[in-house]
Amino acid sequence: MGRQKGEAARSKARPSSSSLAASLLPSGASAVGFGGYVGSSRLDSSFKSEDTVQFLDIDGEVAQHLKRLARKDPTTKLKALSSLSMLLKQKSGKEVLPIIPQWAFEYKRLLLDYNREVRRATHDTMTNLVTAVGRDLAPHLKSLMGPWWFSQFDPVSEVSQAAKRSLQAAFPAQEKRLDALILSTTEIFMHLEENLKLTPESMSDKAAAVDEMEDMHQQVISSSLLAVATLLDILMCFQFERPGFENITAEPKHASKARTTAISYAEKLFSTHKYFLDFLNSKSSAIRSATYSVIRSYVKNIPHAFNEGNMKTVAAAILGAFQEKDPACHSSMWDTMLLFSKRFPNSWTTLNVQKTVLNRFWHFLRNGCFGSQQVSYPALVLFLDTMPPEAIVGEKFFLEFFQNLWAGRNSSYSLNADQVAFFLAFRECFLWGLQNASRYCDGVNAIHQFQVTLIDEILLKLLWHDYLWFVSSKNKDRVLSGQSRDPSEGGIQPFHKEKMETPNIKHPMGYVQDLGKCIIEILSGVYSLERDLLLAFCATFRGDCLEIFQQMENIESTSENMEQLIKFLLLVEQYAVQKGATWPLVHLVGPMLGQSFPLIRTLDSPDTVRLISVAVSVFGPRNVIGELVCNESHSYSCLSDERNRELDSEKFLQVFKEIFIPWCLQGSSSSASARLDLLLALLNNESFSEQWHSIITYAMNLERFGAEPGTPDSNHLTLLAMLMEKTREKIRKVRVDFDHWQGSQPDHWHHELLDSAAVSIARSCPPFGTTDVRFLRAVLGGSIVDDQASFVSRNAMSMIFKEVFRKLVTFIMDSTFTWVTDVCSLLTAEANVSVPRFESSINVLEMAQFALEVLDSSFFCLKTFSDESGLVPGIFAAIFVIDWECSMAAVSNDELDSESTRKIKSMPDFCESVHTFRCKISSEFFKNLSIDGRERLGIILIKSIRFTILKEDKLDADKITSLCCLWLLEVLDCLCHDHFEEQKLLDQFLSEGDLWPFWIMPDLSIGKGSATLKIENISINASRNHRYVAVIDKLISKIGIDRVVSGTVSHIPPSSTEEATKELINSQASYSRPWLAAEMLCTWKWHGGSVLSSFLPLLSAYAKSGKYFHRESLLDSVINILLDGALIQGANDELSFPNIWPASYDQVESIEVPFLRALASLLFTLFEDKIWGKDKAVLLFKLLVNKLYIGQTENPNCLRIFPPILGILIRPLSMRSDESNGDVQHDSFEENQMHDTIKGWLQRTLSFPPLSKWKIGEDMDDWFHLVISCYPLSAIGGIQGLKPERDINPVEKALLLELFRKQRDGAGASATINKFPNVQMMLSKLVAVSVGYCWKQFNEEDWEFVLYRLRGWIESTVVMMEEVTENVNDAITNSTTSTNLEVTLKKLEHIVLVLKPSPIKIARNALVAFSLFCGLVGLQKEDTENLNPLRTERWEAFKDRILEGILRLFFCTGAAEAIASSCCYEASSIIASTRLDHPHFWELVASSVVKSSPHARDRGVKSFQMWGLSEGPISSLYAILFSSKPVPSLQLAAYVILSTEPVSHLALVREDTACFLDGGGTSDQDFSRLDSSPEQNIHLREEVSFMLENFPYEILEMELVAPQRVNLFLAWCLLLSHLLSLPSSSSVRERLVQYIQESANSTILECLFQHVPLELCLAHSLKKKDVELPAGLSDAATAATHAITTSSVWFSVESLWPVGPEKMSSLAGAIFGVMLRILPAYVRGWFSDIRDRSISSAIETFTKSWCSPPLITNELSQIKKSSFVDENFSVSVSKSANEVVATYTKDETGMDLVIRLPAAYPLRAVDVDCTRSLGISEVKQRKWLMSMLSFVRNQNGALAEAIQIWKSNFDKEFEGVEECPICYSVIHTANHSLPRLACKTCKHKFHSACLYKWFSTSHKSTCPLCQSPF
Repeated sequence: MGRQKGEAARSKARPSSSSLAASLLPSGASAVGFGGYVGSSRLDSSFKSEDTVQFLDIDGEVAQHLKRLARKDPTTKLKALSSLSMLLKQKSGKEVLPIIPQWAFEYKRLLLDYNREVRRATHDTMTNLVTAVGRDLAPHLKSLMGPWWFSQFDPVSEVSQAAKRSLQAAFPAQEKRLDALILSTTEIFMHLEENLKLTPESMSDKAAAVDEMEDMHQQVISSSLLAVATLLDILMCFQFERPGFENITAEPKHASKARTTAISYAEKLFSTHKYFLDFLNSKSSAIRSATYSVIRSYVKNIPHAFNEGNMKTVAAAILGAFQEKDPACHSSMWDTMLLFSKRFPNSWTTLNVQKTVLNRFWHFLRNGCFGSQQVSYPALVLFLDTMPPEAIVGEKFFLEFFQNLWAGRNSSYSLNADQVAFFLAFRECFLWGLQNASRYCDGVNAIHQFQVTLIDEILLKLLWHDYLWFVSSKNKDRVLSGQSRDPSEGGIQPFHKEKMETPNIKHPMGYVQDLGKCIIEILSGVYSLERDLLLAFCATFRGDCLEIFQQMENIESTSENMEQLIKFLLLVEQYAVQKGATWPLVHLVGPMLGQSFPLIRTLDSPDTVRLISVAVSVFGPRNVIGELVCNESHSYSCLSDERNRELDSEKFLQVFKEIFIPWCLQGSSSSASARLDLLLALLNNESFSEQWHSIITYAMNLERFGAEPGTPDSNHLTLLAMLMEKTREKIRKVRVDFDHWQGSQPDHWHHELLDSAAVSIARSCPPFGTTDVRFLRAVLGGSIVDDQASFVSRNAMSMIFKEVFRKLVTFIMDSTFTWVTDVCSLLTAEANVSVPRFESSINVLEMAQFALEVLDSSFFCLKTFSDESGLVPGIFAAIFVIDWECSMAAVSNDELDSESTRKIKSMPDFCESVHTFRCKISSEFFKNLSIDGRERLGIILIKSIRFTILKEDKLDADKITSLCCLWLLEVLDCLCHDHFEEQKLLDQFLSEGDLWPFWIMPDLSIGKGSATLKIENISINASRNHRYVAVIDKLISKIGIDRVVSGTVSHIPPSSTEEATKELINSQASYSRPWLAAEMLCTWKWHGGSVLSSFLPLLSAYAKSGKYFHRESLLDSVINILLDGALIQGANDELSFPNIWPASYDQVESIEVPFLRALASLLFTLFEDKIWGKDKAVLLFKLLVNKLYIGQTENPNCLRIFPPILGILIRPLSMRSDESNGDVQHDSFEENQMHDTIKGWLQRTLSFPPLSKWKIGEDMDDWFHLVISCYPLSAIGGIQGLKPERDINPVEKALLLELFRKQRDGAGASATINKFPNVQMMLSKLVAVSVGYCWKQFNEEDWEFVLYRLRGWIESTVVMMEEVTENVNDAITNSTTSTNLEVTLKKLEHIVLVLKPSPIKIARNALVAFSLFCGLVGLQKEDTENLNPLRTERWEAFKDRILEGILRLFFCTGAAEAIASSCCYEASSIIASTRLDHPHFWELVASSVVKSSPHARDRGVKSFQMWGLSEGPISSLYAILFSSKPVPSLQLAAYVILSTEPVSHLALVREDTACFLDGGGTSDQDFSRLDSSPEQNIHLREEVSFMLENFPYEILEMELVAPQRVNLFLAWCLLLSHLLSLPSSSSVRERLVQYIQESANSTILECLFQHVPLELCLAHSLKKKDVELPAGLSDAATAATHAITTSSVWFSVESLWPVGPEKMSSLAGAIFGVMLRILPAYVRGWFSDIRDRSISSAIETFTKSWCSPPLITNELSQIKKSSFVDENFSVSVSKSANEVVATYTKDETGMDLVIRLPAAYPLRAVDVDCTRSLGISEVKQRKWLMSMLSFVRNQNGALAEAIQIWKSNFDKEFEGVEECPICYSVIHTANHSLPRLACKTCKHKFHSACLYKWFSTSHKSTCPLCQSPF
């Protein structure tokens, strides 16, 4: 425990802590802590010398703790008490007894300690002590009992409870506690008397704060007073309330003596302390409250203490106590005052009552009892009862009493409980005053007059007036602030002359209701007391109501008063009528209505009518009408008449028919609604049928409807509609309360006249009345789900909805869409309703709007008809169709004819209404229809969608498919209750028709899994089939392939039984649709999608999922269907054969035969995605092999489709057992069987003559391609890494080699005979395959044949590419500015047609073989022992020539695009697009270019330069790198050549600058000239300069993988790579760095950090270091660290393609890392300009975490490795402190500079400090220090270089070279030049860069020193 604030101080200057002490008290406590001590005696200074005597018999440890209790520190006391308590628990009673005398002394002191915890711990210790001592406490009881009793009243609850526990521990029985008090009465009074004599100054002998002393004194006095009062109550009356003496009945022994002693001491205290009046005037509320309590005890127990000598003084103090403002004192104040007034009534005569009591009392009441409402208000009636009548003037007193009480009702923002207490007290006091009027009046008349006066002045003028004129808060200022208005003012005249001024106050919530309740309860009390007393109130009530009715023209004021009257009636019902009272009707409301009803009938006021309605609801129809009849001639002079005024049924009906029906149905007006409410309220349960019949008959007999109803009167129809609406609302409310009411059921309200009226309106034609729909809505019902009751018969309802249906169909018939008109016949047939055609479109639209409005308010009624006919499905189908028509029209305005457009423009609001209505109907509504109704509706809607897809031609196909998919989803969502119903609807949608499906038909006779092929297809229907498939594709993307194709109806729940599972599997199988998957695969492409982009990915995901039972059977069925189709269709079209590497989607897409393409794509997906494995491949291979022959005859169709299928199967067939996807073990038999099959194919192919002799029409090419497909080359790591896919046995290899050599020999014999492209294609494939599989068996003749053929094939493509490039160059260079751009673009499009695909494909195969050859040559060079013919050097010439051709191809395509881009973007796109048609070819070209030697590249560049095109080789490379249609592999190749020798030195710098920089021997004077003139600065090539200098800021808004971002990053990579390749001392590097510093836009760094998730960086910095980095942050951080370590970005550029967010993050990190290493000052300048602190903090965190550590390590390592060979200069490195100490000594001078690297280096600049200097002036020292700072902070490079330059600067200065007067440095900090330019006048020399900056900033060309012209 620590020292508490407010405890004993350690110094006199300690501030006050009373406020804190008060804050620590619990609520309700009225005082704060104790301090100091008092006792029977105080120890003098001799105590210290006597302590050894006192503690002789006490245990040493206990004595030590007792001594510590005298310490001032509360912490010490608490520790001592705690230890003492523990010891007391351990010791016996005899051991504890010696402690008691000393403990008694300490106990008295501790009880008065200021710290509450000390006091509480004291009582806990006391409890342990008395527990240990037990009965042996008796000798010491009197010394303890005084403070012990005093402590029971400690103001802190925890302390007082601890004190009570200690007393109960000593005396568990109540009798024993009482005996202890009786025995110690004298000692207790003595102790309390001493306490009451204390003053704040005498309470402590220790220095304490004044406020603490005052607090302690207040607590002592208040607790002592409470102790006196309680002790007197106990001893005098034995009412043992406070200390727990509740159940003692017999008087204890010595009680009489104790009582005598108590009286003696009490009288002494009473006189000594001047009747406690000084305490009553104390500033402390706790003391005053305790004083009231002790005086109450004296009045109760020692009344003789109050005598004539002190009565006047005491009475003035007690009865005049209303000036007490503290609510905490009011409870005890009232107790004392009430008891005193009751015990001493004559005391009032000693006072000036008006001055001393009443004036203070009125002030007390006006101020709301100063906040003690809940205490004081209940005491008021008791106070009135104790007040002597002769002390006051009765009438005057009560009027003032109630007026002041009323004025204080809202003196402040009181609680609701205070308000309730106020009105309760007011009612009690008012009724008490009436009941006790005889106490103040003599005679009956006087008493009656007194009572009437109270009612008139208080009840009427205060309560009733305030209630009646109470208004809402919005008018409170206007009314309440002017309640005493002049009668001459406008508005209602005041009802009484004299009014009290009421302050403008704000009432709490519920005020009006509580006020009304109070008035009614007073009236009930008055009625019980004397009925005639109500006469005045009833007369005023009638007069007020009548006057309000007469002033109804003033709507604003009277409506508010009327609202108050209505609320009053409702309160009367709640608090009087419901309790059985009859006086409100007979004497109050009945007479008022009887007198006012004639006036009310003449008024058109809804409020007055509503008042009657409320009265009817309160008192009942018959009672109210009875009062109206009986009060016509009744006198209101007395209230004694209690006649039975309820009418009989006949009289009641007569009055109802003759008076109320005509009045309530007299016409539409402002009060019509209220009159109808009254009419319904008057419906009686016993007479309901007669009353309702009378209402309808009267309404229909006003010549509105006859035998043949015509058009009803609109005003009267509105009234009927309102009546039915209110009736419906009444039914809804009544059903909640009681169902036995006669009108609680809708059929109670049926009437033939209502039916005829409703049907007549429904059959009417335009124009429709404004209230027609409202009437139908009212009688039909059904606007909400719980309101399906109708006021018309079922037959009438059916006729109404048929008319609604006719009007909707009439609108549909007017449509211009083909599909909509086709739907009309479906609708009319389904509903069996004939529909006439209208010529006017306007009438049609009006009828449709009318029908929609009727439906909108009654569609829930349609549920009742869903089982009977097709009416309900027809209506909802019509709504769907109209909504769909509108949605179609909304998206196709531009495509419609004029008539359609006109119609659409005329109905936008109607379309919106239809859509809103349809959306309003939830799917639950449809699902609650009958099964038959839903099926019928589904059939109509599905057919409507099919009509739209297959027959509608006015719309764009994409719009149709999107809309139809949306419609279909809506139908499924609305109508399908479960998956089975959904599958049935899908079956309807997918069912066979004339135009669908196109390729495959389901064969339902065999089963849904079977299908038949449609051999005869009409191409004209293909587009409609594509639309249908597009809809299905969109549907699959929305709800899944499992529901559409697989037909999944549900998933098996975990707890399902085996039988349920089997049933579910069978159900699921019955809905499987493999034919649909085959149909979509054959369609291949459709509007908005294709097999590759949408369907196959979804099918693959479905097949991978393990939760579907029939996925395998589904896939097998699809494969079988497609294979059958491919076998039938295979011979009809020429196939596109596979490449020599494994199949790809591009290869599959090139197949033109639909069934084969579909089969190949599906198989490729299944094997590529690892869904099927080797076992499936083997089965398919066997299946195809079996179909290859029909008997002994070859199957040509199978032979033609086998190669592309085998190209897909060969990879899984070649898998080893451990690589297979499934669990299939390696089967040698199957392997051998496959090898045998392939050998047979090879032998069959060998039987044909060589390819050179092939003629068109022979089938050898089919076998040839079949054999080639058996030997694919795998592309590991890209096409450039080709190798054989299969391991073949020697027999196969020998046969393949024999086939190759047969072609070699045949080609050699007839090389000039056969040049067919097919022959060359097959030969090129065979060459590539043979090189891949048989190269080890090749001899020199074989290699010579291969290389000769490869060179020829490639060079033929080179010639074609060069022709295209020259033609492009001519087209662009020969075009003039006047030439039309379109003409030029058409020329380019014609030029690129020269690029025939066949030569490129042949060259592609040649490049494959060449790539294999180059790889094999490299292997042979490494294997020195191999004697393979490849080792001969003769092949190098072939290789170089082929490489030259490949480089020529590369430069040609780049040059063509570069030349075209000089024209326009579209031109370059035309050229670049040609590369996209042959991606594999250009990938192989790029691979060879990257692998080419520097020598080959140099020759390629030079030969290309000699060509003389308008664009050179560098421009060609940039055109490829920044292509408008980039090819990743070519981009990488271009980057490699641009960033490496021999091209890199020409790649960046413009030719004029490059020549200057290449000079090498440039003198300093030349550099000076370059520095001094900005025009001669270094210039980069235009391709990169515009990105580096003029940063395209729109890139910041682009996507993170946008091509522009990629190009920008690549440009910076080239620049940084070039900088890294240059020596650090190179002048070229210095010039490039200076260019970057001055010209390059630093926004690139902002762009870099868009790829680094900085928010993740900050979040990760707060976590542990071993937590794994997030993906994006990890890529950037790893790349930055690696780039810094390796000084390269190549690793990131190499892996950039294909471009993705993670790879861009990696590249951004690498660029930033290299920038930090070689351009630190450049990055630091950008970082210092960042204004967003959160961003700068995140960047600093990223740098500090992943970049700075390797950078600092590298910098320190370089400095340590650098050789500063000089006796005058030395450098030392401290890696642990990241410091470098540079020491420079010269002669007798020296200086130590410490360079410190910050943790966020280089974002934060290094710090340089001079730790030692010798023989150097302070000025020079500071200059050298600033010089070092300038060098290390401005250096874009390593710190070692900066230190070396700084040393050179010192050397030059010591050598006598003058420093530049501008920068004060010999060597320039940026370009490291010397001051060369001298002023002709003052001869000072300047750096050229400094002087140029001086000229440009000062805007003058004068010397900075002498100001002479320079």
